[in-house]
Amino acid sequence: MIEIKKEGDNTYRFFVKTGDGNALLNSVPFSSKADANNTIKQLYPLIKKQAVFERKTDHNGRFLFTLKDTSGSIIGTSQSYTSEAGMENGIKNVKSRIVMLSQLK
Repeated sequence: MIEIKKEGDNTYRFFVKTGDGNALLNSVPFSSKADANNTIKQLYPLIKKQAVFERKTDHNGRFLFTLKDTSGSIIGTSQSYTSEAGMENGIKNVKSRIVMLSQLK
């Protein structure tokens, strides 16, 4: 599931969520709902490129990833994970959610 929410400052974010509603990926803010929707439409072809996922470790030693567009701009950031394997599983889950949603259209 991908959910779009309006923020208090009149921006919009989308969230790629698990079946039980946990956020796998939180987008950057968009100035309009249309901009968020346009980016969502680009996710399926984008995730086929391995280089769009940047793996990171935060200052607490936890793992996370960002999803970037083809120009290198960050589209969204994951939750943090306690292990590298958990982070890799998160990437796999984001990809499978996006694939599944693209097939519903």
